[in-house]
Amino acid sequence: MKDNQHFMAKFKRIMIQLGEYYQDLLTIDAFIAGRTPSAQAGSLLGAKLQEREPKIKERLQYLATKKGVTVEELTASILNGSTDNDDVADD
Repeated sequence: MKDNQHFMAKFKRIMIQLGEYYQDLLTIDAFIAGRTPSAQAGSLLGAKLQEREPKIKERLQYLATKKGVTVEELTASILNGSTDNDDVADD
């Protein structure tokens, strides 16, 4: 079993650690938005992913080409945990 399969497993929750300052900022932002901190964090993460979507797709295409597979094949292997991320560079 690959090391990343645990990470890539389907999940309904994501646990994140925030520093004290960012936890306070999230709590304040959630209060102002009339949401729970969890709901606000989900909203913020969704907005950031939407912002990054073109870059994510560009990187996915690059990696698929590098691995000699289609984007669809790479996407499926990432989502089912059957590929590694050795070729992925830090952002």
